[in-house]
Amino acid sequence: MTTSTQENRYPTALTVEDFKSNLASVRQKIAAACHRAGRDANTVRLLPVSKTVDKARIQLAYEAGCRFLGENKVQEAFDKWQSLPELADLQWSVIGHLQTNKAKFVAKFAAEFQALDSLRLAQALERRLQAEGRSLNVFVQVNTSGEASKYGLPPEETASFIQSLANFDCLKVKGFMTLACLSDNEQRVRGCFRLLRDLRDRLQQDAPANVQLHELSMGMSGDYEMAVEEGATVVRVGQAIFGARALPNSYYWPSQP
Repeated sequence: MTTSTQENRYPTALTVEDFKSNLASVRQKIAAACHRAGRDANTVRLLPVSKTVDKARIQLAYEAGCRFLGENKVQEAFDKWQSLPELADLQWSVIGHLQTNKAKFVAKFAAEFQALDSLRLAQALERRLQAEGRSLNVFVQVNTSGEASKYGLPPEETASFIQSLANFDCLKVKGFMTLACLSDNEQRVRGCFRLLRDLRDRLQQDAPANVQLHELSMGMSGDYEMAVEEGATVVRVGQAIFGARALPNSYYWPSQP
């Protein structure tokens, strides 16, 4: 999709009313997708994603009712948290890949982290959270597309990883997250979502007592309706709420070295 096409599809929200309208539209589509799937719309949480959005527009989104925002880059999220102390009840979810040396930032301010994909990172977060006297809701990221450009555990390694998380007191495991393949082939996209749902359903049976696997974070602006139909309980929507972004997807999901 070209930048101009995205701008037409996702006009920039510049007022509180713009944000209210966009939020209502997304929630209406979520409700319709739930209806098609025979689900209760209240079982799906909308997570607005504010990456690249400046402080002024975040304040507008807050006035429109947003109280939980997602960010891909932890430093960007941390800076926004620091610069908006007046929005004391605004919570932050870090949804992008995290290097272990930046675990200290997540431990200081985030309410949620959706990209846990290694034991080393779990250990770093646990140490930092203990030092801060905090706990953190986490989602385990799974690479359901098999694409080398995406982070996340291979599905076949997920069961053993879940068992190892029983030893972490500060990490509150809530479920799984995935990025579907970027494709016009609907069945390929749905296949990514179904794989995660089936994995969750299978691993729930033997999960450690202190590990919850209820949540499925999957679906973004271009595919969240399909994700809801396939069982998503959290959808991460940015452009359909805030407007088209000028930067390419590779800026947010760079290829692994």
